[in-house]
Amino acid sequence: MKEKEEENVFSIYPEEEKQTDQEWQKSIPAQIFLNYFFAISYHLQHASGSHGLENVAYFREAKPEQLSEQDLETVKRLLVNSWSTEYALRSTAELGDEVFMRNALHWTFPQAYYAVFAGLQAFLHTRGVKTNNEAWVLREAGRLVVKNAYPHSMSFYAAGHYDDFNIRRLPLAHYKPGLQIAGKELEAQAQIGQFLKTTRRQKAKAVRQQVQANQATAIRSSKTGDVLQKFGPQHWQQLTWRMGYTTLFDLMARLRISSTHREIERFVQADIDFKLFHESLLQIVSYLNGIHEAYVAQAMGLQQYEAFVQELPRHLQGTFVAARLENQIRPLLQDNSYRMGAAA
Repeated sequence: MKEKEEENVFSIYPEEEKQTDQEWQKSIPAQIFLNYFFAISYHLQHASGSHGLENVAYFREAKPEQLSEQDLETVKRLLVNSWSTEYALRSTAELGDEVFMRNALHWTFPQAYYAVFAGLQAFLHTRGVKTNNEAWVLREAGRLVVKNAYPHSMSFYAAGHYDDFNIRRLPLAHYKPGLQIAGKELEAQAQIGQFLKTTRRQKAKAVRQQVQANQATAIRSSKTGDVLQKFGPQHWQQLTWRMGYTTLFDLMARLRISSTHREIERFVQADIDFKLFHESLLQIVSYLNGIHEAYVAQAMGLQQYEAFVQELPRHLQGTFVAARLENQIRPLLQDNSYRMGAAA
């Protein structure tokens, strides 16, 4: 299949590659991973249409949950977790040393993901989704992406059955991606589209493994009754509903690479621009966290959110948190056309 061939070319994993040159083999998977995240950062900055919440109808019209004191404390704790993780990620960037950044991948990759994940949890908590279950959080985030709760530039997603995926809201995603850093929107969308496909394929395989490992849920042969070892299209279709949509949040989840996994060593040894990689991750994290903070501030009420920011731990005082409040959240929520929380 065409997608299968593309996966062999553009995979970040050794078992999915077909290279012969040893040096090229070391660096290409990491370079492609860098390309993907740079493409996301590029697209968020350059895509046509709204990049913020000012034109998002869901933000203007959907009423947040009334927060109890317990809910409010939970949301605050999640935000402090998010900001502290982003602070650590930014601290690595401030050192500005290529060698340090290379060896810091063991923690910067998961830091980028969990900084976003905690902020996402805080937002979802204000909408009545109160869970620590990662799969549930990502599934709910996917539903909100499809419902246009986010700015257009990050509202792309993949849907469909295994090896019959379709990409939505990325009109240029059908072009074949190259191996270069994106320099225009066509290249960025092509690389993001490929990333969505490989991630959805990986997700489908993980779901199959989980379902087939359980005797109660395993799909069986209609002839023998045995647990199926080989899947056809009709079998994959029985699993699609379990996958939900594949969104930017699932792409960020690809950063959950354990230091015990061999993949991280391949990244450390690769000849890529680690500073650019770190900058790309920071831009994505800052963008996503800013969106979720605006939703939380809306639910809390601007005045209460401002007071909360003033009382943050010392390491977060006068940092990017206050900057996003000043430059993004306050101007947005001071507009009377936006619904405010009860404490406003």
